[in-house]
Amino acid sequence: MQTGKLDRRVTIRTPTVSRDSQGGMVRTFADLATVWAWAFPVAGSKIFEAAQFIDGAQMRFQIRYRTDFDKDAQIVHDGKTYEVLRIDEIGRREGLFVWAKLP
Repeated sequence: MQTGKLDRRVTIRTPTVSRDSQGGMVRTFADLATVWAWAFPVAGSKIFEAAQFIDGAQMRFQIRYRTDFDKDAQIVHDGKTYEVLRIDEIGRREGLFVWAKLP
């Protein structure tokens, strides 16, 4: 992975569940980490990658490898909040491709 391309700051947000005043469950997101990323838009609404279609992917972020979030997370970049669609490992724990879209 070329770390020089990681020139954008993104925030990874993970879901948390709490109870509201009526005892119901409320899902909110909390900041997990702010990391360096290579962010680039994905052309088209369906992308063919690794023999699978990724519907609605609008951005692909490349970040350093980590294991503390999954596809229930969100990525905040340039003031926009993206839903994570898929996470692919690059090499042998060299990094991650995070496919995301606007809600």
